[in-house]
Amino acid sequence: MTMASQMEIDTPSTSMTSVMASTTASGSVSVSFHPLVIMNISEHWTRVRAQEGKPTQVLGAVIGKQKGRIIEVMNSFELLFDRIEDEIVINMEYYNTKEEQFKQVFSDMDFLGWYTTGEQPTQSDIRVHKQIVQINESPLFVKMNPLARKTDVMPISIYESVIDLVNNEATMLFVELSYTIATEEAERIGVDHVARLSSSETSDSSTVAEQLVAQHSSIKMLHSRVKIILEYIKAVESGEIPKNHDILREAYSLCYRLPVLNTPQFKEDFYNQCNDVCLMAYLGTLTKGCNTMNQFVTKFNMMHNRQGTGHRMRGVIF
Repeated sequence: MTMASQMEIDTPSTSMTSVMASTTASGSVSVSFHPLVIMNISEHWTRVRAQEGKPTQVLGAVIGKQKGRIIEVMNSFELLFDRIEDEIVINMEYYNTKEEQFKQVFSDMDFLGWYTTGEQPTQSDIRVHKQIVQINESPLFVKMNPLARKTDVMPISIYESVIDLVNNEATMLFVELSYTIATEEAERIGVDHVARLSSSETSDSSTVAEQLVAQHSSIKMLHSRVKIILEYIKAVESGEIPKNHDILREAYSLCYRLPVLNTPQFKEDFYNQCNDVCLMAYLGTLTKGCNTMNQFVTKFNMMHNRQGTGHRMRGVIF
């Protein structure tokens, strides 16, 4: 069994026209694509390339939600495969294990298709797609070109399969689909911090940080205004200052809006958002801790190797 790192990529397609349907064919679904999937595929390809020392093709699965003809691709995970006589054979046992795992975490998501890296679709992609059909009758095929030179377009193409007659034989072909980018708040923050641009080399700020600073200032001002109203009402109750009915009516109107914040739906959404923020903070702390531990192990191994070399050299001298 081998990871997806065994295959070399990005060989030019010699039969691209034979795997694509006619230009008159159109897609049957509407696809929205989340940036998290693009980041996962890019990280997968970059990591394998660093391990292998050369560009290497990778494979994985994409998951998300489908409502009728509307598909939302939200996440992805890696797949294992074997290479038998230059043919890719996906490890279905590994997929079944991963499916059980992601169903426990993302119970509302379904398997939508698969992804790989390279340029244009090839016959090899068709053969892999036929294996994916055993899992999903109409899977999506996502292909990313990590070596693309153009920076004004996304290096992502999405296809669906159709059966057409070629030389009086039923043949599986690909039809390219158009897609839109859909993001959530957490994804926007993550993408901004990953791809942030700084005008100064020493600057460590981002547009998200600036927005959070502005929100913090607004909350501080709101807190001070509410504190003034509360102190005024306490002073009126104690008789320190005379009553002003206009001001009291305005304060009552403001308080009357507070029950909106006590609805079960608000509490559920609020606690979910708080949990998401805490989870992101914990993940950041764990990632930083793992990085520190990795650096420590690297330095320890380096010092251990140097000491071992020194002992051997002294043995030779004596």
